[in-house]
Amino acid sequence: MSIRAVVWDVDDTLFDYTTADREGMRSHLSAEGLLAGGETPEQALARWREITDRQWARFAAGELSFEEQRRERIRVFLDAPLDAAEADAWFRRYMTHYEAAWALFPDVVPVLDALAASHRHAVLSNSSLTVQDHKLRTLGVHDRFETILCAAELGISKPQAGAFLAACAALDLAPHEVAYVGDHPEIDGRGAADAGLLSVWIDRNGVYADGTAPFGPHRIASLAELPAILGADTRFGAPSTFG
Repeated sequence: MSIRAVVWDVDDTLFDYTTADREGMRSHLSAEGLLAGGETPEQALARWREITDRQWARFAAGELSFEEQRRERIRVFLDAPLDAAEADAWFRRYMTHYEAAWALFPDVVPVLDALAASHRHAVLSNSSLTVQDHKLRTLGVHDRFETILCAAELGISKPQAGAFLAACAALDLAPHEVAYVGDHPEIDGRGAADAGLLSVWIDRNGVYADGTAPFGPHRIASLAELPAILGADTRFGAPSTFG
């Protein structure tokens, strides 16, 4: 049976999160006077990303709420026992700089246009609905998606099969009728494949360009390759050269 819908990851798939986070945090740390010590901007950014990954893992494991993992990121980064209000205020100041750097990847709107008539579209993210709804509206693509599902509200996160199956259920489609597109080879790629979806992993940085990509998902380097994988009747893109 043909693929009838595409479910999308957001961060580093549609939205250039890595660049926005890096540039936003660099501006924020400078404004907060936190780059005056011996730590270079690159070291501070690397430490922020490491702390973010660690606290996000705690959220995914159910140890922290979405809001509390964000507060813990800030407390650990600043090495300060901030209360909730103080941590939230710090994060709001960061968001001003972060949002100023928001952008879609250049291949996003063309592929959404190319697939608009042939496929239904939805979002499945490990973030929260409040965050991703605002982000997609700001980026001008919110109305491209029938439904937006997020781990914070679902109570289950990728790579657990239940998260992917919830997206299929929201579309009233069987897993084999749905493709999932994401940037993480395990959380998105293998997770979607194990749940029975057509799994498409976008490797924008060419991490596995040597052909050693994990088994399971189709690997693409650009969303221009997606219509060919889906068998879409469009003139967009070219057949994928990746398995």
